[in-house]
Amino acid sequence: MAAMLLGIARHARSRAPVETVTHAEVSPAGGIHGDFRGAMRGQPYKRQVTLIERGDWEAAMRQVGHSIDWSERRANLLVDGVDLPQRPGARVRIGADVVLEITRECDPCERMEALAPGLREALTPDWRGGACAMVIQGGTIAVGDPIRIEDS
Repeated sequence: MAAMLLGIARHARSRAPVETVTHAEVSPAGGIHGDFRGAMRGQPYKRQVTLIERGDWEAAMRQVGHSIDWSERRANLLVDGVDLPQRPGARVRIGADVVLEITRECDPCERMEALAPGLREALTPDWRGGACAMVIQGGTIAVGDPIRIEDS
């Protein structure tokens, strides 16, 4: 299976409902357009965009015995067919233009426990909760775009 972008999610402010979209503009100054986290100050902001692997989310769901939509993780991008690098500095290209740089693991928060007992723990091993990234090169992304890991 080819590596691809399966989902895009954003939220306008902290604790706001998550909106899923089919495409989005991405920029170094603002992250994913319409997502509050991308434009937070303190540049370079190392948590502009968050990514999670479909297989990791599904494994966590099996572990806790639930079937909750991936967007409830509050990650921005759902990817499939790719093993996200577990090291800061690795770069991920989405579509033709967008390049993200992995900055750190995306640690699951207490909100995951509110979704399902044990979910926070299920997302903890081996970066299963996803990766945080900053935008190196902007552009437009869309569901179905190919994903490629590039050398840093």
